[in-house]
Amino acid sequence: MRNIPFFTTEYGVASLILESIPMRREAYILLQSTSAPQKLLEECRAFCVACGAEKIFASAQEGLEDYPLFASILQMNARRLSIGDTDAAVFPVQQETAEQWRQIYNEKMAKVFKAAWISESAMSRLLQEGNAYFIHRNGQLLGIGVASEGEIRAVASVIPGSGADVVRALCHTFFEEEIKVEVASTNTKAIRLYEKLGFISVKELSRWHKIL
Repeated sequence: MRNIPFFTTEYGVASLILESIPMRREAYILLQSTSAPQKLLEECRAFCVACGAEKIFASAQEGLEDYPLFASILQMNARRLSIGDTDAAVFPVQQETAEQWRQIYNEKMAKVFKAAWISESAMSRLLQEGNAYFIHRNGQLLGIGVASEGEIRAVASVIPGSGADVVRALCHTFFEEEIKVEVASTNTKAIRLYEKLGFISVKELSRWHKIL
């Protein structure tokens, strides 16, 4: 199911993230421009439900105070030197290994708040961008990740306790000295890992309220 970047009604404009509905029954609403947030939200909510969503989360500058806060998206930064090094190696995903990578990603990210569900078409885009990786040590798969331009966009370990090596290996793909990640406040395991590696929270990027 495709996302709708500009869902326009008489009450304003919103972005609808629908890609997780087929597998997780979750949808996300980002209110962009509106003078009637409650009315726009209700139209977005109804559309998401019609698409099959059973859980709906929304973010906006204002107008969601009556809904319970579920999670914040945080930006964490670290100097590359503080993260440390590893002997694990990164291998770019190739056409013949793309389906394996996609299956691992979707399985590991299934319960992570606001993590994208990677469809076959989304996997094709990742292949074109060339920023999806396997991380190995001595022929053993430690995990997978997505990284580009100083930002770690996804991390998933296959072997328990290998998360730090996965992050450090992904840093081998960077020229930048300042590394950043985005992480949901509900993902406490990931936050502990990043803090252990020297990352600190520098800003709150968005707040997501539970609508349904």
